[in-house]
This record gives sequence, structure tokens and C-alpha cells, in this order.
Amino acid sequence: MRVLPAEGVSFEVRMPVVVVGAGAAGLTAALALRAAGQEVLVLERDPVPRGSTALSAGLIPAPGTRWQQAAGEADSPERFAADILAKAGGEPDAAMVRAIATRIGPVLEWLADRHGLDFSVITDFRYPGHSACRMHGLPSRSGEELVNRLREAAEAAGTEILCEAQVTDLYADAEGRIHGIAFRRPDGSGERLGCGALILACNGYGGNPALVAEHVPQLAGALYFGHAGNQGEALLWGEALGAATRHLSGHQGHGSVAHPIGILISWATITQGGVQVNLEGRRFSDESHGYSEQAAVVLRQPEGIAWSVFDERIAGIARQFEDFRQAEAAGVVLSAPDVAALAAATKLPAAALRATLEEVEALKQAGATDGFGRSFAHQPPLVPPYRAVRVTGALFHTQGGLVVDEAARVLRPDGTPFPNLYAAGGAACGVSGSRAEGYLSGNGLLTAVALGHAAGEAAARA
Repeated sequence: MRVLPAEGVSFEVRMPVVVVGAGAAGLTAALALRAAGQEVLVLERDPVPRGSTALSAGLIPAPGTRWQQAAGEADSPERFAADILAKAGGEPDAAMVRAIATRIGPVLEWLADRHGLDFSVITDFRYPGHSACRMHGLPSRSGEELVNRLREAAEAAGTEILCEAQVTDLYADAEGRIHGIAFRRPDGSGERLGCGALILACNGYGGNPALVAEHVPQLAGALYFGHAGNQGEALLWGEALGAATRHLSGHQGHGSVAHPIGILISWATITQGGVQVNLEGRRFSDESHGYSEQAAVVLRQPEGIAWSVFDERIAGIARQFEDFRQAEAAGVVLSAPDVAALAAATKLPAAALRATLEEVEALKQAGATDGFGRSFAHQPPLVPPYRAVRVTGALFHTQGGLVVDEAARVLRPDGTPFPNLYAAGGAACGVSGSRAEGYLSGNGLLTAVALGHAAGEAAARA
């Protein structure tokens, strides 16, 4: 992962634009480039495009879309931007947040109209921090479907995707202009390729333990639920070029990954009235605040384990997600007809578990707020049969990165852009600020798709 001098280096083949990474960011950038009539080559280190996109629930937040309007859901870019900034404590750049919140809705409608991605909006529950139902997904509600559909669209549009090609080096001149890249094949052979512009869409550094320990020490050694290929190349190349970076401690965690099988369990299990208890059978936090910050909270419990406890009504809501259906099929979603059977199935102390659930039901009946600050007003009681999943906390992906402008151009510390370098998705600084609790549900795919589209448009114009 080097930046080498371009002087004296020849490239047998040149492409107008090269994109590093074939996740949601890179594929959306490629589609924008093809829409502008520009040739583009996407380089992907894996045998098939997957990345962190495939490991997600595939949900993209967007305001003011036709799907929201059809559902009678009032929303706007201004309202969405306010939600993002509120969750992140005002840390992100407000102008960038507004630009992304304004761009994302039209991009989703463009993907639907031009490329046939059949989005719909989730209306039976809201994710923490969202003041409207604005999470859009494909029918299976899975990231794997999202990345597959984007790949199919990109290929149909004439995008060349070269897999098993890991970019190792960039070639730049003294002004920071990228002249080309070098990539390596699985057999150790390598090639050099010239380019007119370069888009970094290779996510963050969640798969690099040394960088995680440096920037997110509270999750050092935690389960990493992102893509192993997220080694921080974009960050390291950018730093070598002298690019500005921001909020490198920012990240998305998740406090609900089924353990030890490693399947994401929808946070609807909590927001719809479920709770988490530790191995002592006791609650330990305000679970409703957000799944990202809950990762570190769960990891602080005995053995880094919690049980998410809910009921059949909530399970019915969670079944719209492919991951939850897989968890049920794998047998990790336990069922029990009463609290005694639930304690036996989970091996939790029966008396403590019963006292915890009785307290929760009393809080719901009274519409009260507990000692952790969680309000149980307007939440239905948990009704047998109960459901429970053994979970742990995990790091999903990092949110800090290279500072970019509204056109996704990578910036220097003085605010000037590099001549032909762009970044999107996890490679760029996102809109979550410097802390886990700043992550608003969907921020990762939001910046992947919105900034990917911006990068593609800008590189095509350039």
C-alpha cells in the first residue's frame, strides 16, 4: 500500500476512470459514469463483488421519495439532515450533510427507474434517531441482494469489473495528480494501469487490527463483522499523499450479532419492545438508544454476551429481514412458552430473569422511564411465547476517513482538492462524527450510494 512517484513510469493500458472497490459505493459510481457515457474499470480484490455491502441489511435512508409519499410518510432532506446532525451531536459538516440528504432520494429513484432496483420503504417501525420511516430496501431486505443487483446493473450498462485484482500502489506526481495504479493477482503476478481519474471506494480500516487499536481502542479485539478486505488502503494512501482526514475514531458497531453463529439480528427486536439482559439475567442499559453504541456496552458485560429477549409479535416484524429468517432456520432464535422455560433454555438465573421481565412489564403498563433513561411509553407488553437470541457486540465498519467535498473530491488540509482523486463510502469521512453513538441507522450505505454517485458524476465531468 504505497504511493510511488509517477515520473518515468509507463503504462501500457490507460482507462479514463478507475474505481477501486465493487461494493455499493464503487458500483454506484460506475453507474453514474456510464450514464455520462464514460468508460470505467472497477477493480475488486475478491472473486465476486460483495464487500461490507453484502454483510449489511441493505437498507438506505432517503427522504421525500415516491415510496414514502405513497405510504403517506411526510419527510424532507432538511428533516433528514437535522436527524443526522442531532444523532452525531452536531459534529459532521452541516453543508455536507445537507448535500448528501438532498442527493440520496433522487439517486434511489434513478436506480429504480433506470436500472430496475425495486426499492420499498419500511413502515412498520422506525430505527432509532429517525423522525420518519425512510429506510429503503430491496425485497429480501439484504445487502447481498443490493450488491448483486448493483453489479448486474453495472455490467448491463457496460461497466468492466475486474475481480481478483488487489490494488497495491498508486503513482502520483508532485502536485498529487494520480497517473496510475498497480494491482496484484492471486498468483502473485502484477500489472500497472494508467488512469485519468481514480475513485477510492474500498471502504475503511475495520479489518486492520492495528488501525482499529489505534483509532477505536474500545473495540480492539472485538468481533469484526465487516469485510476482511477493509484494510485501510484508502486512508493510508491518502495520508501518504498529504490528504486531510477527519473523525477517524468514528465507527458503526452493533450490539446484536448472534453468537457464536455470527448472524445479524434486527434491532427491531429491541425497538419494538424487547430488552437485553446479561448472563446474570439483568438489564444493563437503555437498549433503545441505538445499536451502534450498544456494541461496546454489550462487550462490557460478563463474557461480552447478552440475550435479546422479545416475543412472537416482534419476531413477526423481524422476519421481513433475510438475516433473521436465516437465524431462525439455524435454530439460534429460541422459543419458550413461559419465563421458567425461557430461563431454562437460555441458562439464565430464573429468579433474576423473572424479576427483570416483571419490572419491564410494570414500566410499560405505567408508560414510565427506567433508571437507564429508556421510556417504555406506548410499547406493547411481551406476550408468550417468548423469543431470545444470544448475542455479542461487534464492529461493522469505520466512519472516519478522507475529507471530501460535495463532489466527493479528496481534499488537502487547506481545503483544496486533489486534481483527480475521489473517495466515497467508508473511504471518505462519513456523517457520523467521532463516536459510535453518532451513527444514525443507514449512514454507511447512505454515504456509499450518495457519495459514490457524486464521485461518478464529478469524475465524468473532469
